[in-house]
Order: sequence, then structure tokens, then C-alpha cells
Amino acid sequence: MISPASGAGSNGGWLARLKQGLTKTRVNIVGLFSGGVVDETFLEELEMALIGADVGVTTSASLIEALRQRIKLAGLKTQEEARLALRDELEKLLAPSEGRFDFTKGRPLVVMVAGVNGAGKTTSIGKLAKWFAGQGKSVLLAAGDTFRAAAREQLAIWGARNNVEVIAQSGGDPAAVVFDAVSAAKARNVDVLIADTAGRLPTQAHLMEELKRVKRAQDKALPGAPHEVILIIDGTNGQNALAQVRAFDDAVGLTGLVVTKLDGTAKGGVLAAIVASRRQDPLPILFIGVGEAIDDLQPFVARDFADALVGLA
Repeated sequence: MISPASGAGSNGGWLARLKQGLTKTRVNIVGLFSGGVVDETFLEELEMALIGADVGVTTSASLIEALRQRIKLAGLKTQEEARLALRDELEKLLAPSEGRFDFTKGRPLVVMVAGVNGAGKTTSIGKLAKWFAGQGKSVLLAAGDTFRAAAREQLAIWGARNNVEVIAQSGGDPAAVVFDAVSAAKARNVDVLIADTAGRLPTQAHLMEELKRVKRAQDKALPGAPHEVILIIDGTNGQNALAQVRAFDDAVGLTGLVVTKLDGTAKGGVLAAIVASRRQDPLPILFIGVGEAIDDLQPFVARDFADALVGLA
């Protein structure tokens, strides 16, 4: 089971970058809290701002209805009180999807990473390796993206930065690479193996089938592996992210998300839309990224994110 994350909220520098990264959303939402009256016109404008922030029509309507009920029940009078109430509703929505890695699932803990081309997959793997090392874990990387030479080279650079070995082959079968990497991780008693995979679109049926085969290869090398199947989502993709989550989950059974590129052009509200689409079966959001630096990937904390979204961070 993935348990709640904690700890990111104490990092003032990180919160500042998160706040800056969500500027595009904040300008539209925060601008509405101008000190005027809390009336139906204000709530309608706020709903439209949420929709514009990629929260989605249904989720935005649900949030505004919850806010409307709080205003009535608590007798809220000011827009600042309404802003705090909206923050609380966003936090309530997002909190079930706070997550972190559960190291009791296996040793080595095998983490398979997937995503579309350009989502920041290989870079995120490097940052995750740094984070795992910071938790005192030994790490091995598998260069399962055998189609793109630059991916292997990029992963090797991240491995060198983190003093982590990379299992790679020039060309060849990605399933064979990850099989060998899992076997090596077992033999070396490594704590965590992170397996990269080639970027692919959900509509590329043959590549999605290959991803399933890569997953099966890990199970052959270590029954029960991979213990985590993580999808890297580009935060600038907006509502397209919902379709990606559904397609990859149907193919390989996702256990968590990492949302990248929340650093200027992303609207951010898509996190709320993703969580709302999985209310009965929350898909953990493990990390969010707000920049290129190696420490710009941090555990997702619902309260911090909600604060930043409505301008309270």
C-alpha cells in the first residue's frame, strides 16, 4: 500500500518555486479574489476560472457546489473566507492521492517508468534516483529505452551524477535489458531498481503491447515485479493527461503518477481532474516537478498544492 507523503511542506524554497510554476493558473483564479462580495456572479466567474485551469467542467462544478454549501452553512461573507474554503475543498479532493513509495513491497523494489515522448521520463528517473539515494537506498538504473541512443546517454549522465550504475545495451530488446537489470539488482542486493522504457503514445497499439511484454519480463526475473508502475505526466498537457492515464492504466496497471513541468506554462488544475476521475480508486500522485534542477522533484502534498493554486502559498 502507498502511504501518505510528508515533508515537502517545510521547504520554503520549494513552495516558492511551486507558487511561481503555477503562475498561469494563479493569475486567473487569484485575480477574482479582489475583496468584493461573495455572490452568484463571483461563484460563476470562479467556476469558469477553474475550468480554464484544466480542472475540468464536472470537477469545477462539483468544487463550486461544495463551496456554495460551505458559504451557506458557515455564513461566509468575504472573498478571503471563500478563498480559504476553496483551498480546503481542493485539499479534500487531492488528499486521497498523496502517496509515497512503499519499500516493503520488495527488495529490490522494482519501479517501471512509462510515459509519452517528451514527458520528462528519463530526467525524472535521474531525479528519483537522487531522491532514493537521499533516503539511504542503493539504486540501479535500467536503460530500457533501447530505441533512442540519446536516452541511454542521458540516463548514463544522470547515473554518473548520482554515482549509480546503469544497465544498458546498444540497441536490442528492451524486455531483455530489464530482465538482465532485475537479475543484476537481485544478485547485488540493491534496494531499488528503476527501469526506463521508450516513450510511446497510447494510440500506438504495437508499442503498448511491447510495454506489456517489458512488464512481464520483470515478473519473470523476479515474481511480483515490477512493484510500482509509474506514469510520467507532462503538466502542460492539460486534459490530454486524463486520456494518457486511462490508456496506460488499462495496458499495464498504474500504481502512481509523477507530474512534471509545472514550471510556468502548465495550468496545474489537471491534477484535480485526474484525482476526481479516480475517486473510488485513487491513483497516487507520488511527485511533482517544478523545474530542471535535480532537487526540483518533490513529494506531492495536497495542502501545499492547494495553497499554491489559490494564492495562499
